[in-house]
Amino acid sequence: MNTIKTKLHEVCLSHVNKRISSYKDKIETIKDAIESNDKSSDEDDDSGHGKLLNDLEKNAQYLSDASKMMDVIKLINPKTIHPNIVLGSLVKTDSSNFYIAVSIGKVAIDEESYFIISKSSPIGQLLLNKTVGDEIVFNDSRYKILEVK
Repeated sequence: MNTIKTKLHEVCLSHVNKRISSYKDKIETIKDAIESNDKSSDEDDDSGHGKLLNDLEKNAQYLSDASKMMDVIKLINPKTIHPNIVLGSLVKTDSSNFYIAVSIGKVAIDEESYFIISKSSPIGQLLLNKTVGDEIVFNDSRYKILEVK
């Protein structure tokens, strides 16, 4: 049986895998463009080449960031439950549900909304190490923790 935590974990894996794949594709496309630019440009027009190198660097950084996100996701075992909120916790409050993993945003699973957030995000930092019954205040909203899985 797939628990909500397992489904949320799969959403994270899928999201980050798509990002990694997309950045790898972009990097390959840029490398191909740089190669064909090198072969065909006898003129002094170097602006296109500079932009390609800049795009290559940007996408390499995005790929690196996405790979770091994947490293974080791999640290999570969705079957593990802690009494305190940690990386991998599913947190139900009186107004929202949170999954502490990587920053993805709002997703819907089984007709319920969940915010997949990083533990280093502002609200993630407030939630960290809290437990059932604790309250946090974020952006003038009060959240009472009802359940930690």
